[in-house]
Amino acid sequence: MQPNSLAEPVRVLIADDHTLFRNGLRALLHSILDLVVAGEAATGEEAIAQAAELQPDVVLMDIQMPDVNGIEATRRIIHTSPHIGVIMVTMFEDNDSVFAAMRAGARGYVLKGADQEEMLRTIRAVARGEALFGPAIAQRLMHFFAAPPAAPAPALFPELTEREHEVLDLIAQGHDNAEIARRLVISLKTVRNHVSNIFSKLQVADRAQAIIRARTAGLG
Repeated sequence: MQPNSLAEPVRVLIADDHTLFRNGLRALLHSILDLVVAGEAATGEEAIAQAAELQPDVVLMDIQMPDVNGIEATRRIIHTSPHIGVIMVTMFEDNDSVFAAMRAGARGYVLKGADQEEMLRTIRAVARGEALFGPAIAQRLMHFFAAPPAAPAPALFPELTEREHEVLDLIAQGHDNAEIARRLVISLKTVRNHVSNIFSKLQVADRAQAIIRARTAGLG
């Protein structure tokens, strides 16, 4: 049943680097009376810029985005426009991704395999100012918090040197290599070497995964 079409429609910004997925979301939203597509973004930077310009009610944000990943883009959007509700729409359901999204300020988390009803329910809930993380994610959170307390954690990333810790902390804050070089008063080449070593030691593929690992551990 369609909601009352006389109500002000919820304005949604779609941020995903996959054209086919954006097209599918756009087609779904166009078919719903109380939702309207305010804009689309194919990169993290575009999402940040369009959120600031268009001021949508809700942003549907992929985690893996070019230039600025979805977690960092979410943090920056919420920082400048805290009234915008961000929903992570992703294939990742691991604890690191979920908790990183929550820390960044996301109010919803929907897996890309979810059905249309779950997607629409989450958009409407977040537009009302609520938080909704879907049944699969809710169950994962319940299991996490119901688990017995873990043993005291060892020092964070003991495999990293002190300087690599500093670089990782700045990465987690969202700084690029040039800014890290300026802050630590070292060369850009040295920063690149540290970043490469960090990726190798943490066994992560890219900056987005490093940020998730670091922020889950409390850095940034």
